[in-house]
Amino acid sequence: MRTATSCLFAIATSSIHYPLLRNTFPPVALAFSSAGDAANSLGSKRTFAMTSSLSTQSSDQSGKAINVSADPLTDIGLPSPLILGSGSFTRKLILKEMGINYELVVRSIDEKGIGDRNGDPATLVSTLAKAKGDYLVSSLTNDTDEDDVLSTLAKTKKTDGELGGWVVLTADQVVTHDGAILEKPESIEEARDFVSRYAESAPRTVGACVLTHIPTGIQVCGVDSAQINFRPSVAEGDLVGKLVADDAPVLSCAGGLMVEHPLVREHISDIDGTEDSVMGLSKDLVLRLLKELNQRLRSG
Repeated sequence: MRTATSCLFAIATSSIHYPLLRNTFPPVALAFSSAGDAANSLGSKRTFAMTSSLSTQSSDQSGKAINVSADPLTDIGLPSPLILGSGSFTRKLILKEMGINYELVVRSIDEKGIGDRNGDPATLVSTLAKAKGDYLVSSLTNDTDEDDVLSTLAKTKKTDGELGGWVVLTADQVVTHDGAILEKPESIEEARDFVSRYAESAPRTVGACVLTHIPTGIQVCGVDSAQINFRPSVAEGDLVGKLVADDAPVLSCAGGLMVEHPLVREHISDIDGTEDSVMGLSKDLVLRLLKELNQRLRSG
């Protein structure tokens, strides 16, 4: 199987500001509750107010709404369903909101030995998302007769589209602050240290998405980011202690905070970026990558 990869750095150029609406957070974990994921500054983004549910519309870089209610795979002519190589609840939710049919197939890799945690976050998440994709594709195409996932999935496949095969989606996300990647805190004190930094300057999420086509091996990738702007009050009154007292899984969250938690949200002024990007998978980026993959496949 041949491999051809291109990577798109998806950065919105518009900057529209909306203040954060109180008590309007979706009932799902947002960026900081994703295991070990988020970002360095990659450019200006739209600022959004978190809403009670994900929209079935996305928007392009000019802010124009994009209708994503129909299955984009079918509309573009790609095979459906998509193979999702991520167990993230929020990514599954986002694909569902986009109308993308998918089958979940996760094959874990040892992420710690891949990439440079002291380097560029965008490069790190791209490297990790690509490694996940490469491993999953290799596993699927080398399954034994007794464990042939593709053959099993083919029995209920919706459509081969115009190009046949399968499209595999993998992703990765990190949280960064002042150029440093913040993973899960190893102690409550380290979590408190993380929180104190947010009062001084804003952390960011950086997420990569990779699409790989089976059997051609053609692969496209992109990176999207968002910034969470905290009020100075986030460093006051021992927020981490209150979260622990409320049984919040502080030590299981990258950056030490869950953005959707009521005790946290009152300290957020606004977020620069898109809600789905903060949650780990930019709808706009997925749509653009699907179109790019389609073009690459047709050009051969």
